Amino acid sequence: MSAKRLYLLDIEGTVAPIAFVYGRLFPYARAHFQDFLHRNRADAAVEADLLLLAGENRAETDGGVPRIESFTAGMGVSREQALSYLLWLMDRDRKSTALKSLQGKIWKAGFESGELQGELYPDVPEAVARWSGSGRVAIYSSGSVAAQELLFRYSIYGDLTPYISSYFDTRTGAKINKLSYERIAAGMQIAPRDAIFFSDVTGELDPAREAGFETRLVVREGNAGIDDAKGHIRVGSFDGI
Repeated sequence: MSAKRLYLLDIEGTVAPIAFVYGRLFPYARAHFQDFLHRNRADAAVEADLLLLAGENRAETDGGVPRIESFTAGMGVSREQALSYLLWLMDRDRKSTALKSLQGKIWKAGFESGELQGELYPDVPEAVARWSGSGRVAIYSSGSVAAQELLFRYSIYGDLTPYISSYFDTRTGAKINKLSYERIAAGMQIAPRDAIFFSDVTGELDPAREAGFETRLVVREGNAGIDDAKGHIRVGSFDGI
């Protein structure tokens, strides 16, 4: 494979173990949500996330969804109703932009206090350093940009953010949408053919390939088995790439 101008990386199951995300980060956010919402009643950024969350809630068509129906006078979105909906979203692993933003704010406190450290696969530090020397490295995950940056800034291998040029999240678009990858290429001012996307999910790799990206299916220990790679080249690590 010739050197690329852009190396675009998924997070879960690609650069970080799925077990770390689902076994450490998500439970940490869940355990701290109630206290976080209470302590940050006057925070404008948190209130903006909750207003976005209320908008997402109104658009829900699922009959069993907990509704955010009341707005406490002078206090904005009801924290109690917001919490019920947030936990409902987490139970279903929904890619809610508001949820991801709030989770990122909780994780920030955890990373900065030292309670959390970003667990990455051992081949990641050398790979991002190598790729950044000949091109650019960017991250595309459903987790918020703020949360992505925390993972690399407070990683078990030290601060890796100097090697990362850009971060993209659901504000760019869904990872199963071809248009999202076209937007990333345009934003990075490159032709799609000059980019390669790494992910452990063929449903994300397919639209990236449709957009013109080269792709690699990342196969890591602990990931779900994939019988049909859909024509994407499998890789077990970033060594030699």
